Amino acid sequence: MSALGHYLEAEGIPTVSISLIREHTVALKAPRALWVPFMLGRPYGVPNDAAFQRKVALSALRLLERTDGPVLEDFPDDAPYEDLGDVPEAENCPVSFPRMRSEGTLGERLADEIAQLQAWHEVARRHNGRTTLGMTGLSPRELGEFLDAWLRGQSKPLFREGLALAGALKLAADELKTFYYEAKGVQPGRRTPSEVLRWFWLETAAGETILAMRDHAMQSADPSMKGLATLSLVPRAAHALLAARPAK
Repeated sequence: MSALGHYLEAEGIPTVSISLIREHTVALKAPRALWVPFMLGRPYGVPNDAAFQRKVALSALRLLERTDGPVLEDFPDDAPYEDLGDVPEAENCPVSFPRMRSEGTLGERLADEIAQLQAWHEVARRHNGRTTLGMTGLSPRELGEFLDAWLRGQSKPLFREGLALAGALKLAADELKTFYYEAKGVQPGRRTPSEVLRWFWLETAAGETILAMRDHAMQSADPSMKGLATLSLVPRAAHALLAARPAK
């Protein structure tokens, strides 16, 4: 949307966008943009909170008054708590939500975690009436295997013809995160998006896997892998969490 904004502005149409990845917006020099510290896929915070969503929209629209672009402002507030209540009785799941295990290889722990989350994700799919998985065509188990194989230097065939390896790794990592977020989202309770973000990056084998991917890609001589490592795999908000965690 940042790039499209330049074309529209050239035709005399003022534009403003909401940015979830600040670095991308900075690089593309969007004419006007509001960066929000929310989870990917939630540019207005949480569902069913019209007052907060209106606050975000008005903050973005006010930037249309600015003519000194590129303009990039940061939205000051985190998204509010999302009260998930109780899972409907017909959709109760007997599986307790897993924490990252300490035993086994990273690939083994990731596979075990995905297997435990599968039942919760099925509850989420029924409860929401949909899922946003499907971009890669791989199951969650296959996504984990694809990423783990690359980390171990045993890359599997790409799941889409004509797709570069860096692009395939990015899609697979994003879809695995989506699987985790959807499964976590159906859990009863009250939590902010920041708490879900903290859980994923600091407590799961999937978060550890993507961090390992970032470090591995950073060592590559391939420029596309460098871009993957620095801009795409780990969001800005997660970097702040990781920097603040106590040293082991």
